[in-house]
Amino acid sequence: MIRNEVIDSLMSRKSIRKYTDQIPSEEEILTVVRAGQQAPFAMQMGSVIIQENRETNIFNAPVQFIILCDIHRMEKVMEARGWKREASNIHSLLFGAQDAAYMAQNMVTAAESLGMGSCYIGAAPYKSEKLREDCNLPDHVFPLVILTMGFPSEDPPARPRYPMEFHLFREKYPDFSKGTVKRAMDVMDRGYLDQDYYKNAGFMIPLSDKSKEEKFTFDNYSWTEHISRKMAQWSTDPEELLKQLRICKLPINENGTE
Repeated sequence: MIRNEVIDSLMSRKSIRKYTDQIPSEEEILTVVRAGQQAPFAMQMGSVIIQENRETNIFNAPVQFIILCDIHRMEKVMEARGWKREASNIHSLLFGAQDAAYMAQNMVTAAESLGMGSCYIGAAPYKSEKLREDCNLPDHVFPLVILTMGFPSEDPPARPRYPMEFHLFREKYPDFSKGTVKRAMDVMDRGYLDQDYYKNAGFMIPLSDKSKEEKFTFDNYSWTEHISRKMAQWSTDPEELLKQLRICKLPINENGTE
């Protein structure tokens, strides 16, 4: 690989869940947010709420950001121009989520350049009702992700990634051979086992089917089994998320509209 300061920062990025007592300065916070704002966008439908109460922030982080898919603000601009949104909710959410995600990643990269660390909390969409109440969110604003941030008091290793043959496809999507899949799984699992990631965390997703025998211990339980259990056992009912969208007045029906 070509190496430079930016590439090295991206390649060493890891989630930080423990923070020092140092509080980011106002200038550092505004720098991070302004860098996020400069990310590419389709309609600039990403916005941010900052929370600075360590007692209630996840991981007791000095700051946490609620990254929002903000259709409401776009509607205000349209209203000033004499227009009303007719684009479907699903269309608006898709492009708003892209805008918000690009913005969040720019914030993460900017924070790393200032010596800070961060962690994405992906459960935000399922906490819409509480976040809507706590943050006074208007209709048509949907929380995409929570981002904790501060100066790290831990230095975990970077986590493994799939090998390139399982990630980069030239011209057409491939028909994966069993060997290709196994090699990719081995890279991920060996990487996490070598770091004792799940053993140190003490976390193994239990089998929901109690008739199944647990065949894993922390000596062989790793990433591919962990993620497979999530995707096979969690969030099986789309109503969980559809309810949150309705709470934010962004219902999705067969036409993708209200």
